[in-house]
Amino acid sequence: MNYLSREFENVVLVNEILLEIEVEMMKASELKQILAEKFFVAELTDIGGRNRNSQDHELYLKTASESIPGICAYLNKELGYPLVLMFANDEQSQNSCFGVYYVFADRQEALLVVMKTSVSPDKMEMPSVSNMIQAAAAYEREIKDLFGIIPIGHPDAKRLVFHSNWPNGVYPLHKAFPAGYRPQRAAEEISFRKVEGEGVYEIPVGPVHAGIIEPGHFRFSVAGEPIINLEAQLYFVHKGIEKLAEQQSIEKCLYISERISGDETFANSLAYCQAIEKIAGVEAPLRAAYTRVIFAELERLTSHLGDLGGVCLDAAYGFATFQFRMIRGWAYTLADELCGMRFLRSVNKPGGIRKDFVADKEDGLIGQLNKIRCEIEDTVEIIKSNSLFIDRVENTGILAPEIAADLNTVGPGGRASGLRYDVRKSFPYAAYPQLEFNIPEHYNGDINCRLNTKIEECFESINLMIQAINQMPSGKVLEPVKAVEPYRFAFGLTEAPRGENIHWLMTGENNTVYRYKIRTPSFCNWPALCHAVKGNIVPDFPLINKSFNLSYAGNDL
Repeated sequence: MNYLSREFENVVLVNEILLEIEVEMMKASELKQILAEKFFVAELTDIGGRNRNSQDHELYLKTASESIPGICAYLNKELGYPLVLMFANDEQSQNSCFGVYYVFADRQEALLVVMKTSVSPDKMEMPSVSNMIQAAAAYEREIKDLFGIIPIGHPDAKRLVFHSNWPNGVYPLHKAFPAGYRPQRAAEEISFRKVEGEGVYEIPVGPVHAGIIEPGHFRFSVAGEPIINLEAQLYFVHKGIEKLAEQQSIEKCLYISERISGDETFANSLAYCQAIEKIAGVEAPLRAAYTRVIFAELERLTSHLGDLGGVCLDAAYGFATFQFRMIRGWAYTLADELCGMRFLRSVNKPGGIRKDFVADKEDGLIGQLNKIRCEIEDTVEIIKSNSLFIDRVENTGILAPEIAADLNTVGPGGRASGLRYDVRKSFPYAAYPQLEFNIPEHYNGDINCRLNTKIEECFESINLMIQAINQMPSGKVLEPVKAVEPYRFAFGLTEAPRGENIHWLMTGENNTVYRYKIRTPSFCNWPALCHAVKGNIVPDFPLINKSFNLSYAGNDL
């Protein structure tokens, strides 16, 4: 349904690029056999020899470093599996090496294909795959900054996480690096890619912005009015969360997961809990699964309402801005009444939820949700009839479908460009398999499509919450997780308000965390924003930026 008028959607283009690609889907065992024959891969076992491929939805394989480019090309180009995550791990205490993990997703078969290769401390190098897989570029730069593993052949291996005042040769995710250590700062020289030509000039924006948003620096290259290049320098709020998580207890690390990004608290803590539950072999009770849906959709609703109001604010549409802010306030009040916290902290716990938050509140919840639905409908009806507003958002900030696919753009930003992917459908969790909901489909990739996607998702979230309340089973809400074995690992996946959210966790000794890798949707989508602004004018950047509404904290970690 198109809530905003005059949406021109290039369905033919998307069909040609994305939807006509038919790949024969194969089971994990078949894929493992093919890769073994083609590239000499082997099964990856964890410490103690347990076969990791017994985990649902996770296929772990290992191979030599020189085989990585061929395997990545086969998985990504021939089978069409996107690269959804890439990270390193200091495993010197176990096998005297560093591990580099490449994670591809078969979204048709709900399978994560994980390729691991080892890197010797004497030769800290890995072959870059960025020239064939654009989504790998940022991951390889991140690994270089945090571990010192050099991506050989990377087209632009400059720093990503650390600014130029961070000293060379200091890598904080080495286990030998103490968590509280502050190295001496180096001389600072900021460099950006220069776009040269007659009439080309630069406009620096940030890192300090108006309002209360977090810092980020944007360097525009413009020729006249149109933007021809944008570079974003982030990580001003890098907190070292992955380092902080090391050696923390399983219980304490849950609180860390809730503080990654304030408006994605529940999605992050749920992904963390999923990983722990997989490792421990514990399944959350059914009542907890339905309650998790309610809180996850309430978080999505408040996030999208904030985005809609933000776009209206940057378009100087005051009435709609305050309407969406008012409705968002109602949703926050609902969250506060349920759990005593607008940002939904201290709700999740490995094995379920902390207590029964919904009991005896069902009727009041449904009444409030219906009130919110009606007010959203009325407000959308008004803004869709405002031709001045439509002119600002239609055909502005277009993210082409092929670029969205190359960058693995996720969430509403990807779905507005024809990527019909949602973790809740492809890797279903909690009670989502028992509930009915639709995934919005839009193709033009402009601000208009991103707004339409979020408007439709607001209504779907309300419907999901009402379904979950009406179908709520009785019973307990927590299956306690006791001791977890050391050096086990697993993924947690959720559909955060901004999109696919992936957490990978390896346990340590005595119920502690050895490695906690976090990849929020904003990490994937910041490069997409830089592409979406090209060809637009600088005054439209706030609108385009707000239509994605990416998290600085969630990206910077």
